[in-house]
Amino acid sequence: MFINLNGTTTDTAATTVAQLVDQLTDSHPDGVAVAVDGAVVPRSQWDTTIQPGAQVDVLGAVQGG
Repeated sequence: MFINLNGTTTDTAATTVAQLVDQLTDSHPDGVAVAVDGAVVPRSQWDTTIQPGAQVDVLGAVQGG
């Protein structure tokens, strides 16, 4: 299905937030935040289904100074 991932149209087989995060982070989701259609999805709800055409933002924390 096609979703808008971080501003880019992307084809993915992932159907849940957890599957998408696993795909993007090689199963290392520490420091990752996700929003679907503008709403933050808490980690406890990563079993949420992603609908085709959804706007998904996946952000990773980075160290800086």
